[in-house]
Amino acid sequence: MQLDSKNVYLLLGSNLGDREILLTAAVEQIGSRVGEVFSRSSVYETAAWGKADQPSFLNMAVGVNTTLSALEVLQEVLRIEEELGRIRKEKWGSRLIDIDVILFADEIVDFGVQLQVPHPQMQYRRFVLEPLTEIAGQVIHPVLKKSVSEILGILDDNLTVTKI
Repeated sequence: MQLDSKNVYLLLGSNLGDREILLTAAVEQIGSRVGEVFSRSSVYETAAWGKADQPSFLNMAVGVNTTLSALEVLQEVLRIEEELGRIRKEKWGSRLIDIDVILFADEIVDFGVQLQVPHPQMQYRRFVLEPLTEIAGQVIHPVLKKSVSEILGILDDNLTVTKI
């Protein structure tokens, strides 16, 4: 690990096309363009959240060691999404691939609607916390001052999230 590198945690999701192949391709691209993927969760089948009348998602979390800034990570994952066929039509709609920056080291980042880290909704979403706890359960949320596993333990979200 380089001295100026940081650990970033990303959540990947897909509910269109060959979901597993898309997740694998995204992880490979992240590893070659963002930084070393040092950890990856299992894949979880997740009921759609926010807009329930769509196919279920496959979700997974990855930990990446990067020398990029938070904004550079965002720009790179947006390019990866686009190259894998992501088209943004509607909020919470179906998508081939979605890559969200969930945590960036212990930093608090606020670029308004462009990027907020920690992800401002992570503590309310089981589909984020289940895979993230698997690889980063002891990581402390820099705003809430609780570990990811502690946040999952008090979560009030009954969404179906199943490890596959």
